[in-house]
This record gives sequence, structure tokens and C-alpha cells, in this order.
Amino acid sequence: MEKFILALDAGTTSSRSILFNTKGKITAISQYEFTQYFPYKGWVEHDPIEIWNTQLKSIKEVINKAKIKIEQIHSIGITNQRETTVIWDRKTGKPVYNAIVWQDRRTSDFCLELEKKGTKEIFYKKTGLVLDSYFSGTKIKWILDQNGIKSKANNGELAFGTIDSWLIWNLTKGKYHITDITNASRTLIYNIHDLNWDTELLNILEIPESLLPKVVSCSELIGNTDSSLLGKSIPISGIAGDQQASLFGQMCTNPGDIKNTYGTGCFCIMNTGSKPVSSKNKMLTTIGYQLNNKVTYALEGSVFIAGALIQWIRDQINLVNESPEIEDLALSVDDNGGITFIPALSGLGAPYWNPNATGAIFGITRGTKKGHIARAALEAIALRSRDIILEMQKDANTNFNSLKVDGGASNNNLLMQIQSNLLNKKVIRPKTTETTALGAAFFSGLATGFWKDIDSIKNIWEVDKEFNPSNDVNNDSIINLWEKRITKVL
Repeated sequence: MEKFILALDAGTTSSRSILFNTKGKITAISQYEFTQYFPYKGWVEHDPIEIWNTQLKSIKEVINKAKIKIEQIHSIGITNQRETTVIWDRKTGKPVYNAIVWQDRRTSDFCLELEKKGTKEIFYKKTGLVLDSYFSGTKIKWILDQNGIKSKANNGELAFGTIDSWLIWNLTKGKYHITDITNASRTLIYNIHDLNWDTELLNILEIPESLLPKVVSCSELIGNTDSSLLGKSIPISGIAGDQQASLFGQMCTNPGDIKNTYGTGCFCIMNTGSKPVSSKNKMLTTIGYQLNNKVTYALEGSVFIAGALIQWIRDQINLVNESPEIEDLALSVDDNGGITFIPALSGLGAPYWNPNATGAIFGITRGTKKGHIARAALEAIALRSRDIILEMQKDANTNFNSLKVDGGASNNNLLMQIQSNLLNKKVIRPKTTETTALGAAFFSGLATGFWKDIDSIKNIWEVDKEFNPSNDVNNDSIINLWEKRITKVL
């Protein structure tokens, strides 16, 4: 009887379930979008119950689509939008507030207050993260500061988790309150050197340790799903935050290996090996993954708005009806027509770290066409990625020959060619671009013997297309205008 790994990909805009076979090929996919809430300017929320319901629905549907039996699922791997924060009641299992999403900026002013108190270096030294509302810690504090919630937390009645923890809690009907080391490393309260929740940071943010989940590695048998959900219990044996899962799914297992995921945002991670590399250029030092008790560290730069820029063009200004149409529209012109698109729709991340920056379109004339704006938007995604990749390269003091890419927007051939041109490096897209889910599957399968070892996984990793730099476009002009114009929004 053929066996499969079930990967749960709990993203920012949808819940997905993907079945992988022993060759790492996708057998079936199910996906359900969930509601995005924007209660106030800069606020972004999700309904945790809706996330759970859509995830469970996708699990059941993918099994039906593949026409397999529950017994054929060997184990489950989970990957998730990181930093998004859920706090729930341990007895009822109900959230005390909506999930506060990683994009949410409501705690920006509080982060500035902390910085004025001189805590910025303390957080960075221990967590490798900048003091920013992007991360979970200040979101936790904000929820706890709401009426009546902190006393419950102090009494041990509440549980905090990122989306992986929330799903595992529900999959096991409250038996396991767990997160993995990669998600923990993004909370602003986990010490990436000592590998534990940090008491000093918890005290600064007034977070009781009883609120926190147990931290496990990315690849180990954690427990089983409750049999009442699917008719049979299934082992859960892999967890990683989405970008770390993608790093492993791309088989970036050697120091210097680098990948960029083009999703709602862009997330570039470079493997730096067994020791954390401090950043002089405002990159994040983070945990790449933990496998067989060995921790691999990484440098990361985040672009908050990437695919979300295409969604904005589709939904807010209606340049296209469907997101994939952006490529044809951009190809309808030979160049950007002098347009530079600054995609700061949710502030700017690395290396600028300006939460108050706003988006802008420069260079509009009477001759500007829709195609120019579309092309400039694709260039903006590539230019923001270039910003962080170059800084990361300086930090790690290394040169890289190629960039591995994945995520939905990596299927846009024009965007990938633009990225190759602007970096002057080869861009490699794998046959399976669902590397986030694939990484979670790899972690799960390694723990349960579905795959023997990393070498056996490398043998099934395949290239789909390579993009090599072209000089047909005036790349220097694009870069020079970008560097001049982005300073206007900082």
C-alpha cells in the first residue's frame, strides 16, 4: 500500500493540505482562503477558529481528492505563517482575541518606547531580531494588556502559540501545547544561543512563562492526532516556520546556500552553518532548523509586500482581473517607462526597518501606460529582494553563485528573469515550487523513516528552469533610480 506524507501549509491568506509521495511529488492539493480583517490602519487580524476550520476542511478534501485511505498517510508535517500570534483558553480551547498577524503594526509605538529605554541591544543580542512589531513578543503583550486577560494568563489559564501550536492543539484536542525551534526563534522572547525562553525578555514584556509552549526540534515524533478527527490517529513529526521549511525544502543544507520565497512577502534566507552570524546590515540572525540535535543557523531578510503588491494591483486599482495576468501586462511594454514603484504598503523591512514608510509610484508622465506600472511592480519585488540579498552577502562575507527560488510568484517567468538581471546571478526554480510544504514533509518523513536521510532527499530534488542574467535591459538605470527614489519614503 503506497504511503504519503501530509503537509499542512498554514499560510497568511489560506490553509492548504498537500500530499507528497516518496519521490517528493505532489499527489493532491486542497486550499481554502480565509478572511483578512483590517480593523484599523496598520492592523491585520485573522480568526483562529476559521483558520482551524479551513485547515481541517482542506485535510479531509485532499484525502478525498487523492482517493486514498487514512492508513496511507505515513505522518504529518506542519509549516506556518510565522510570528502571527494566538492566545487561547486552555479549558475551552477558544481564543481570547483574534490572531494578530505578522504584518500588523499596532505595537510599533511600543517598540519605540522599549528602544528609548535601551532594550534594543538586549533583544538583538539574545534573539538575533530587531525590536519590531513584526515579531510575536509585543503582540503577546498587547493581547495580555486587554481587559481581564492578564490575570488569566498569570493564573496559567491561557496558552500562547504561533499557528503551528494552534493547529497542533486542535489536531490533538488539547493534548499537546508545542512549537518548534524555528517558530520560537521568531517570537522575540527565545534565546537562540541558550536555546530556551529567556526570563529577562519575558520580564521586560511582562509575559508569564506558563503561557508558552514546549519547544521541540523540526524533525521528531511529537504525538498523534486525535482519532476522532479523521477516523484514525496520525503521527505529527515535522514542524517549521514557513521560510525555514522552504530553506530545507530547497535543500539549502550547506553554509552559503541561499533561497528566496516569493509569497505574500519575500523572504530570503542564507544558511550560515553551526554558528549564528551577527548582522552589521540589519539582517535577522535566526535559527534555520534543528535536525538530529544539531542546530543550523541562518541570516534572513524580509520584504513585507511582494505577492501582496500584485493582489493590491488586482483588487484596489483593478489593473488586472487575475494575478497571473500581471506578466502579460508587463510584457506589453519594452521597459518600465521611467516608473519606479516603492512597495511599502506595510512599512519597509530589512535593511531599512521603517514601519511608517508608505508606498509610492515615481516617474508618472502622460505617456505612462498600465504596462509600465505592472512592469515596475515586478521590478519592485526583485529590487527589494536584491536589497536584502546584497546586505546578507556582506554579513556572511561570502559570495553566492545562484539563488534558489520558490513560492507562487516564482512561477512568473518575467519576474524571475528580472531578478536574475538585477542580481547578475543565476536564478534556479525547482520542479516542485511548493518547497515550504515540501520542507515540512521532508522534516516529517525523516523522523518517521519515510526517507532514510538527507542524501536520499537530495537525489529526488529536481530543477525546473534556470534564468541567467541578460544585458538586454538597462539594469544600472533601474537600480540607480531605485536607490535615489526609495530614500524619499524613508
